[in-house]
Order: sequence, then C-alpha cells, then structure tokens
Amino acid sequence: MKLISGHRRALFRSTLFLLVATSTFFAPLARLTLAQDAREAQSERESSKSNKMKGSHPLTQLMTTLNSTLRPELRGQHPRVHVTESELQTLRQRARTTHRELWQLALQNIRALNVQPPPPPAEERRAQNEVGIGIAESAFAYKIEGDKKYLEAAKRYMDAAVSYDTWGYSYNRPNTDLAAGHLLYGMGVGYDLLYHDLTEAERARYREKIVRQAKLMFDYFKPKPGKTYSYSQNHTFIPISGLAVAAYALYDEVKEAPEWAALSRAIFDRVLATYSADGYYYEGFEYWIFSTPWLIHYMDAHAHSTGEDLYDRPGFQLMYKYVAHAQLPGGDNVFDFGDVYAGPETPAHKGEDYERTHPSGHYSTNYNILYRLASRFRSGEAQGVASWLKGLGQVNAEEFWSLLWYDPAVKAVPIEKQERRHYFPDHEVVYWRSGWGKDATAFAFKCGPPEGHHAAELLKQFTDWRLSSGHAHPDANSFIIYAHGQYLTGDSGYAGVPLTAHHNTILIDGHGQGLEGKGHDAFGGVPYEQLDKIRIVEVKLTRDSATLRGDATSAYQPELGVVRFTREFRFDLKSGFTISDDIQTTRPRTFTALLHSDDRVAQVSANQFEIDAAGVKLKINLSAPAQARTLIEPNDLTAPGPPGSVDKGEKEVRGLRLAVTTSQPATSARFVMTLKVEGKS
Repeated sequence: MKLISGHRRALFRSTLFLLVATSTFFAPLARLTLAQDAREAQSERESSKSNKMKGSHPLTQLMTTLNSTLRPELRGQHPRVHVTESELQTLRQRARTTHRELWQLALQNIRALNVQPPPPPAEERRAQNEVGIGIAESAFAYKIEGDKKYLEAAKRYMDAAVSYDTWGYSYNRPNTDLAAGHLLYGMGVGYDLLYHDLTEAERARYREKIVRQAKLMFDYFKPKPGKTYSYSQNHTFIPISGLAVAAYALYDEVKEAPEWAALSRAIFDRVLATYSADGYYYEGFEYWIFSTPWLIHYMDAHAHSTGEDLYDRPGFQLMYKYVAHAQLPGGDNVFDFGDVYAGPETPAHKGEDYERTHPSGHYSTNYNILYRLASRFRSGEAQGVASWLKGLGQVNAEEFWSLLWYDPAVKAVPIEKQERRHYFPDHEVVYWRSGWGKDATAFAFKCGPPEGHHAAELLKQFTDWRLSSGHAHPDANSFIIYAHGQYLTGDSGYAGVPLTAHHNTILIDGHGQGLEGKGHDAFGGVPYEQLDKIRIVEVKLTRDSATLRGDATSAYQPELGVVRFTREFRFDLKSGFTISDDIQTTRPRTFTALLHSDDRVAQVSANQFEIDAAGVKLKINLSAPAQARTLIEPNDLTAPGPPGSVDKGEKEVRGLRLAVTTSQPATSARFVMTLKVEGKS
C-alpha cells in the first residue's frame, strides 16, 4: 500500500506516546527510587491498605443503582452505540450539503487508507492508539460513503487489533491502560457500525477478541475492598471509556457486557464529579487534547445507548473558555502550564515533538470537541472559539466526528467579541491579552492547588478517590509572558520530575514546592488541606491593566518554616510588568527568584538584564533586594524515559534561567522586578 506524505502521515507520526522526564537536580535520588509506574502501583496498594472504607465498595452500590441499561428499542439492532441506521441516513445528507466541507476534510485523512497497521506486537509508543482510532474512522467513512475501500481498510485495522496478543505494552500495564482503551473503543465502534457488513465468521472473531480484552479490563478495574481509583486522571477514564463503548456494542450478545457497562457508569460517576469545576484542565493543554475526547466519547455513547445525558456540568459548559484563553496569540501554541510539550523546541518548530503536535505544520488541538459542546449547550461562544481555531488552520485527530457534532443552527459569536481576560477561580489561573490577533501581548498567572479547590471537599466525600496529580507542576505564583509573536518568559515543558526551579517563582534554601524530586508527582504525600490554601487573593482585570496577588505560602513544606509568600503581579500596557514578592520564614533562609528564557538572557548592568527572543526584548530591572547574587544558568531537567519509567530519561537543557538570590540568610526578603517589552526595532 502506498504511504502518503503530508497531514495524515505526519499525524500518524504524531502518535508517539506522551513522554515524561526526570529532573537533573534529583537524578542521583531518582536512580535510587522506583520507576514511576512502580511507585504509583505501590501508592495504590498503600492507599488501599490505609483506606477507611467499611463494608462493600462504593462502586458496587453504584453499579446496581445507576442507569447503564441499553434502551429496549436498541436491543437486537445495529448500529446503536452512537447512531442508528435512520440517523445515518440523516448524516449522509449532511455530508453532501450543510457539512460537506467538514466531511471532505475528514475523508482526506483516513488513516487506514494511507498507513498500514503496525504488525504485532506493535509496542511502539502510541502505535496501537492509532489503530483504535483508525478503525472507528474508516468504519464511519464506509457507513457514510458506501465505498468498499473504507470497509476493507477498517477490517484490515480490526484484523491487526486481533493479532496483538497484548493491547498496550507487555512490560507496563498490559491490557488495562491507554492503548487497550483506544482499541476497545475502535473495535466496539467498528463492530457496531459494520455488523451487517461482516460475515458471521468475522463477527465471531472480532467479538471473541473484544470479549477477551474487555474481561481483562473489567477484572483490573472492578471494585474490591479498599480499592482506590485515580478518577480525575486520564489513565482511568480513557480505558473505561473504551470499555463502555465495547459494552454497549455487545450488550445483548455477551452475558458479561451489562456488567461492563455498569462498572463504566459507576466509575464515570466519580470521573465526572471530580472533573474541573471551572473549565480549566489541571494536567495542561497537551493532556486536554489527548484526554478530553474520551470524556465526550463516553458521554455520547452512554446517552445514545441508555437515554441518560451526563453533560450538564460547569466544567463542560465553561470548557471553551479554557481552550480559547490557553492559546498563545496566533494559535500556533499554548500557555504551557503543566506537562506540555518540550520547552523551547516546540514553539521554535523543531524536534519530534513539533512533528507530533503540528502534523504538516497544522496544530492538532481537537477543537472540534467544542462543536459538540456548542450544540449541547447552545453556546455561540463555544461555536465561535471553534470557528476561530479552524480559521487558524488547526486540525483534529478525529475529524469525522464533526459530522455529528457540528450544528450550524448555533450561531458563532466571533472571537473578537469575546472577553480577552478570564479568571478560573477553582484552579486559580488568570489569562489576559490585549487582543485576539497574533501580535497581541498576553500573559498567564497561576497560584492554586493542583486539582482545584473543589477537590478538597470531594476527597472527604469520595474515600475511594486517590489523587494522581503528576501532570500538574509545583508552580504556584508563576507566570508566562508572550508579546509581538514571541514567547518571552515562562515554563519549561513536560518534565518527569517537575521542579519549582523550572518555573518563574521562588526557591527557599534551594527547595521548591510540594514534595518535588521524589517522582513525577510533586504533590504525592502532601495533605490536600495544605494545598487548598494556595490561592489568588486579589484579581483586578481591565482592558489595559491587571493587578493580581497570589498567596503561595502553603505550597512549601512545613519544615521550611514559610510564614508568608505573597506575590503581587501588576501590568499595564504603558509601563509593563511589576512583580513584587514578600517572603517570611521562621528562621534565616536564602531566597531565590527565577526568571526563564527559551533563548538568550544577557546582563546589561548590575541590576539590569535582557531577554532577547528573535529581536523582541524583555527588559528586566531588579530594584530589590538592594544586594543580591545573580546567575544566568542552564535550565536543566531530564528528558523523557520509556513507558513505565517516565522519570529515567537523559539530561536535557531547555533554555536559560536568571536566578536572583539574597546575599545572606534572613527571615524575610522582598523582591521587586520590573519587566518591559520592546518590540523589534
């Protein structure tokens, strides 16, 4: 089969599994500790042993009381999970009229037509994920177009899925993790859509494989006394979304399928309850792209199969605000809080990470999710954000869903008429921009608990919820600045062992926030009651100015004796930025303020520095403390390791950082720094 170049081949290459890295600073410690996944498994065992749940597991009752029953009129019918035959007829009409442009875009990029499925064992990173998506995509194309080439392509990918003895990595969470979720989804969609186009022997073979894998998934996730779940983490809800699709596809054909559906519904009861309360996604925008489609796939399959709509939650109603404000001006990249991309390389259009995230130069963001939310909530704002991103040339991993999701009756509110500033109060993140054009000045400020304030109360309510917050970083009171088309100062990208040293905030005696340096999760073992005290205490936003005040005192461990760490972040279009820090501790400490650059930092005078990003300059003036030691140094961390050992990679330098340290230990310190943007001369 001919392999094509361009968008689809690039998108297939883009399926490398999201990697994480270990920190340079704690590399010796990392070598003495367990690999990340082993640590997580140990954490789950310890959590289960210490769990105070008495009697049956909460999920057991939810499995019997929540609705997961296939609608009577769908029994014995195929297709049924996402659409019926009569609904397909409507979609065929759409594909030729109102949705023709969207549908033709989807047809240009059918994976299974253009790329051979990888042969077994297919354990390259994310290779099996693409097979799962490719099955659903080509099966759907066949049901709309009726061209046998799509049917044969879908079966070729389904045959490949059957040939994989292990779904996922044989050495790391085999048959129960992300790839298994993708393949259950793909095989479930394919089996349901193509049911009447398959021979009896083909149906039996595909059904047998689905059953085998679904049983393995069910056995892994089924409730047991004391068992805990990371409900808010994608490694839980992606596999369970796939299990649900398979369950509804086989509901009245396999006796165990109703139990799979019941478990999926019970787990998603917790998944949706613990999801964002303000629309912000704590794992970072790269993980929003990767993870959020699986929430939509579950809710759509469940709603169509059972009649129960689970969408009506603020996190979904407000999601469009996060998608819009997380975009950097120009829409080619994002404010990279959390585990997002590879630091300076990605915005510079370099490296494998750029090829993965920008196939053929088009940023792949899955913005078409907003079509679904716009339709469900009748939101012109969500529709407007999606239209804006489409106009910027962004693309989606599953373009074919736009045929179902896009409702032209929802009139888009142009992005220019939407607010240019927003405060996410649960996660404590603020975004501001001077305009929606590519040359705008924009910044983001973050000072909140890793999974939002709502998690504090829910953790008391859900004793079976185990946090896994590793994709969030120890970055309270940090900020990112972008202007004149350039990323001027901010974060360091995806890190296996996230450190405060990778962010524009404060170190105390060289130590950062949380329990950094012990693995991928800097917050593991820190009481959430402590983290919940991290917050923005003042927010004033206008069209041309902002005043923010963050309190990150409790971000640091008690043994550091931090009495206060407040940061005032001021901005106006005329004078620029002023960052003022007040820090107090119970005993003398040294304090270090950090400022990062993807490119160059130069010292101009004793208290003046300059960041130069392709001719756009950030002028830095230090007015306090009066005496300080300054150092421009490499921003070291550790590159991604293999799956299961995410904190075992090689050392890597991602830009530079300016470190400003008090001259001697003291119980208090005040830093004042002004930043002024100068465009290209």
